[in-house]
Amino acid sequence: MASKKLLEMLNEAIARELQVSIQYMWQHVRIAGPHAAAIGGVFRATAITEMKHAEAIAERVDYLGGVPTTKPAPITVGEEWKEMLQLDLKAEEEAIAMYKEIIALAEKEGDVTTAHMFRGILEDEEEHHNEFGTLLQEAGAGAAAEAAERPKRRAARARGRTRARR
Repeated sequence: MASKKLLEMLNEAIARELQVSIQYMWQHVRIAGPHAAAIGGVFRATAITEMKHAEAIAERVDYLGGVPTTKPAPITVGEEWKEMLQLDLKAEEEAIAMYKEIIALAEKEGDVTTAHMFRGILEDEEEHHNEFGTLLQEAGAGAAAEAAERPKRRAARARGRTRARR
């Protein structure tokens, strides 16, 4: 079974995933202005992905004999699109660092399933980080309209990864 430390880290990951799923969904609802159509859809699609991460991690915690948290980490929505993207970029950077630590600890403990699961989640988080950074640059340069197709492309890639993982 998992160590107390690993279970604590997994619950921190759940809290983070719950936080960003709510944060990104509320950003989707609240974003306004010329970038709303392009960026709002990315917030929504990412929020849904993050909620799926929270579910998968909670199922793993339960399997390992722990009790999954129901409390999100502090949520900060932001007031305008640029602030929202900056907050989200930082949240993804924190997740990437945390998930690398979880992978290392799971491997050290011989928990190959948790390590494997977090490698997949880490891949998604790196993609989110890249997407938020790109949107920040594109929207800042007035090119947000090109980003309108991103949620569709990401959904298609995610469907392909889900099939590959089965």
